[in-house]
Amino acid sequence: MRKKIYIGVLVLAALGFSSCNDWLDVRPETEQKEDDQFSSYQGFCDAVTGMYMTMADRDIYGERLTMTNIESLANLWSLGATSTRYEDYNLELHDYDNVVYSQAAIKAIYAKLFNTIVQANLIIKHVGTQGGVINNPATRAAILGEAYGIRAYCHLDLLRLFGQVPGGTTQVSLPYSETTGIDEMPRYYNFDEYVGKLESDIQMAESLLKDNDPVFQYSFSELNSYPDGVDEFMYYRQSRMNYWAVKALEARMQLYVGDKAGAYGTAKEVMEATFNGSPVMAMSGASDFANGYKLCPNECLFYLSKYDVMDYSQSFLVGDQQAEMGDAKNAYSTSSSLGITEAQWNELFSGCNPNSNNRMLYCWAAARDEFGQYMYVTDKYYWNPNVGNQMLCFQLIPMLRMSEMCLIAMETTTDLSEANSLYRDYMLAHGEASATPFASLEERDAFILNEYRREFFAEGQMFYTYKRLNASTMMWREEPVAESEYVLPLPTTEYNPNL
Repeated sequence: MRKKIYIGVLVLAALGFSSCNDWLDVRPETEQKEDDQFSSYQGFCDAVTGMYMTMADRDIYGERLTMTNIESLANLWSLGATSTRYEDYNLELHDYDNVVYSQAAIKAIYAKLFNTIVQANLIIKHVGTQGGVINNPATRAAILGEAYGIRAYCHLDLLRLFGQVPGGTTQVSLPYSETTGIDEMPRYYNFDEYVGKLESDIQMAESLLKDNDPVFQYSFSELNSYPDGVDEFMYYRQSRMNYWAVKALEARMQLYVGDKAGAYGTAKEVMEATFNGSPVMAMSGASDFANGYKLCPNECLFYLSKYDVMDYSQSFLVGDQQAEMGDAKNAYSTSSSLGITEAQWNELFSGCNPNSNNRMLYCWAAARDEFGQYMYVTDKYYWNPNVGNQMLCFQLIPMLRMSEMCLIAMETTTDLSEANSLYRDYMLAHGEASATPFASLEERDAFILNEYRREFFAEGQMFYTYKRLNASTMMWREEPVAESEYVLPLPTTEYNPNL
């Protein structure tokens, strides 16, 4: 008898996951059956909403893969001997053998990523079997394209965490899940096969979203303003995997696997895209920071909406309300807070103009610990609770930004003059109009490595940058980094944990 699978109306959250196949642990409060869930257009809308809500869970992009664990893997936090953040401490050391802390964190990340993937797979499956309830063919195609795009997004990060170093010596096989049931074992693929699956999903998402995504009829800002004639479920395309977000994901993937020519072409396509004669999206740092928008919402090609992100992140990222310079004694806890020392902060922004660089001015604050020493904390996720327009400008987690597209194009161009042109535009967006041009492409490469640290601090990109470069050193880490340290172990509960 066919197994009856139960999924949630909105959240579809997995409870007690032990592997990517244990998705039957999904138990909604209403216990609405799978076929009933997708028997109406509203059911599909709820499933899509649930997929994004799971993606924003603190076990993955809501915290672990943006602010905490992933940044610890890159040695970005200053964790002293008295720190009680044991997971982060072990991950900073790349100690993956600790069952209680590091393995538990890794298992939580792995499970929730696959939980999101299974939800995408359910949407893909039921668009095929019950998609006729979505009357508008363009909406139906867009929903299916989003599901393929999210499946690719999560699988890419599984590769960047658990897969081998691109071009490295260690060989790792990984599961690429296209299944929805416990009796359907995902197949394991080697690196090249896995990348082929990623490329296929990205191309499928692009083909489905092309011309069907409302971004081809309206600008992003218009879609944030309730335009007439648009299904309200298709508003706010920046908070969804839209066509241009899929293209940006493709550029990220191409750069990671070493396809520099492909990454260059795709990043440039995103940067040069226009709508009604204006750029589809441009870097917005100069204007966003001036308006107090520290997460650059107006250059986010894709972000996750997270209404409570400030509430919980302030338990470990001390914000402005506690960290005003000279008035923050004892605000920073050496046991529970995440920050960097004053020396590290100065090293992070070495060469930047402290009087104009908008990230130095607006994204960091100094707080004194219980011993009276200054620590620097990022307050990207803090805002004045009385400010307006919080949903669109503050309550979000960046996933793909135009600044990343510019850095990808800058890194992959073989033309020094073009690299300098991109560099000039990039620095203007960050408040520095008089930055000295690169003298060589090698100088460009050094800048970009440092810039990933500065630009995406607490957004979870530096570990992947080190890994794709197979860097033997990390800033703020004394010991050299072995290739094996970049390959997180699969949970031992997996069918093939590559042990």
